Amino acid sequence: NTQLSKDRRAPQKGARFFIFHRPDLPASPRRMQTALILIIALAVAGLLIWPPLAKSTLWRAAITPLASIIGSGFLVLGPVLHHAFGAYAALAMAVLCALAWGFSRAIAHNILRLAEGSRRPIEIWLDRAASWALAFAYMVSVAYYLNLFGAFAARLTPVTDPHAARWITTGALGFIVILGLAHGFHALERVEQISVGIKLAVIAGLLGALWLALGTDMLDGQGVILTPATETGPAALFLVFGLIVTVQGFETVRYMGAEYDPALRIRAMHMALLIATLIYMAYLLPLSLIFTPDPQAVSETAIIDMMGRLAPILAPLLMIAALSAQFSAALADTGGSGGLLAELTRDRIDARQGYVILGAVALILTWVGDVFYIIGYASRAFAFYYALQAAIAAAGAGNWPKRLFFIAMALLGGAITLFGTSVE
Repeated sequence: NTQLSKDRRAPQKGARFFIFHRPDLPASPRRMQTALILIIALAVAGLLIWPPLAKSTLWRAAITPLASIIGSGFLVLGPVLHHAFGAYAALAMAVLCALAWGFSRAIAHNILRLAEGSRRPIEIWLDRAASWALAFAYMVSVAYYLNLFGAFAARLTPVTDPHAARWITTGALGFIVILGLAHGFHALERVEQISVGIKLAVIAGLLGALWLALGTDMLDGQGVILTPATETGPAALFLVFGLIVTVQGFETVRYMGAEYDPALRIRAMHMALLIATLIYMAYLLPLSLIFTPDPQAVSETAIIDMMGRLAPILAPLLMIAALSAQFSAALADTGGSGGLLAELTRDRIDARQGYVILGAVALILTWVGDVFYIIGYASRAFAFYYALQAAIAAAGAGNWPKRLFFIAMALLGGAITLFGTSVE
């Protein structure tokens, strides 16, 4: 059998790769593969509900930023980075993670300065501006989460209407706004916790399948695919800038002061970033070496098709994780935006009115652009917020090396805001 299997599409013209061939797995090995994926997922699920871990204060503080960082980004980053950077997708991912780590330094510095209570007037003014920027960023991110939710939900229906995903998103937006107006969001906090566990368990199974496939190929002498990047130079850099929202979420510890002390929040943020970085790298490395990019397959739900070819059980598992993760993330950011607007306007706009404003902004974004368009705008909104946080840190830095670093991060955040591009 010298034909390419369904697991890998024929390489694009000009692609360079080692000898590669993987015949379809017979029924028995495929069943073993499915069983292994389920065992890994169940093992991680069991670990997450293990009392010593579940009751750990540090873990409880870290789970919120971790869930946000690897939430929706995990669904879109693989196909997008693989298509744009080929075998160098993991390197692009490393740049994104490095950006997150750099901005997290500013967040950590500001948490400590706030705890000290000795901020300068310029820091207080910039912090208020950053809060306004974050409130708007939340509005855009809700549109991003719910458009992904709509895209994945539409995959479950036989409807062929190209606007089906938008109508589903519109319905979800209406439900969330009505829920916020009537009851608030406290009743769904438990749903959010459960969805985090589901998502991490599914991701563990997916990583197991990817590394199993790569190991099998290497042991069988089939080699790996080395696809060249289609984006290079400034265009590649601006594309990475436009994906910064996919590693967003670590800043949530900045607003958890009522529950945890500053030192614990900083440790939790670094722990979440470390775990997320390890997960992302473990995801992109094998994915970029066992698949050939398909220009026609780069969509918001492309990960379902890719992983379905790798192991059929992954498609339904990813659908479940995607739907629960996007909806819970949208709920969290809706609540955050409404609360921030109420705080910033001193209740002239209360939280419930904030939900309506958010719903209107998200609805407009839903119908004027696609998911990747919204990702670009969300990235710019969060980059502006990070730029302001870095500027706050620079204003309060106690020595020039720190100040210069934070100034550099503030300028970088400004550059991302201005030049970050959407995935075409």
